[in-house]
Amino acid sequence: MDEVFRALADPSRRALLDQLHQNNGQTLNQLCRHLRMTRQGITKHLGLLIKADLVVPLWRGREKLHYLNPAPLKQISERWIDKHKAACLRALNDLTKGLDNLKPEPN
Repeated sequence: MDEVFRALADPSRRALLDQLHQNNGQTLNQLCRHLRMTRQGITKHLGLLIKADLVVPLWRGREKLHYLNPAPLKQISERWIDKHKAACLRALNDLTKGLDNLKPEPN
């Protein structure tokens, strides 16, 4: 998971993931058209995203297509976010009840 967090820490890599989310299965040239980065910059960022398993490259003939792999993001969600949802909802419910108890009763 460290690789995934490192990959997500950079706004350029997040922009690449957003672009693939909008239109999955893009070539390097297609990604270059939509993002304000050099071809070399995109290639470098894609390499880190591939290493983190967030992007999967597949060859179709002579074209290399890049696909978003949502599995690592789901694992992060399950481990770091989902398990805290119930506790957050309980805390908000407790806060609401506590605030309701502080309201003065109408005369």
